[in-house]
Amino acid sequence: MEDRVERIKKQLHTAGYKLTPQREATVRVLLEHEEDHLSAEDVYLLVKEKSPEIGLATVYRTLELLTELKIVDKINFGDGVSRYDLRKEGAAHFHHHLVCIECGSVAEIEEDLLEEVEAIVERDWKFKIKDHRLTFHGICYRCQQKHMEEQNEK
Repeated sequence: MEDRVERIKKQLHTAGYKLTPQREATVRVLLEHEEDHLSAEDVYLLVKEKSPEIGLATVYRTLELLTELKIVDKINFGDGVSRYDLRKEGAAHFHHHLVCIECGSVAEIEEDLLEEVEAIVERDWKFKIKDHRLTFHGICYRCQQKHMEEQNEK
């Protein structure tokens, strides 16, 4: 984790910003909960546990800065809540998500499934793609299993 914090510090410095203690606390929470897709409020509550002096507005500003610098991706799974996801280091594109519409679980797909689609769009529409996001909404395996068990009980 320390290596990643140091690399983020360098990214901020290159863009003319410092890794203040408040920013570092926010970055550490994101790193510690990388799989969780936290909202700004979730991040704030976790930051506050370690650094009670940090306010919600500071966390929001930090998340927006990290988003601008493409250290973090701001995502919405259709429920009206913005969540923050650390961008994988060296990733050319944002990763994909599978969102269960029943239990709300979120799974990630790391492999880039859209390379061929991007090539077609760039060629046929003369559109230079810089990034893409793909979210599948459906029913996860656990919820499907639960439905099958309920049907078998009837």
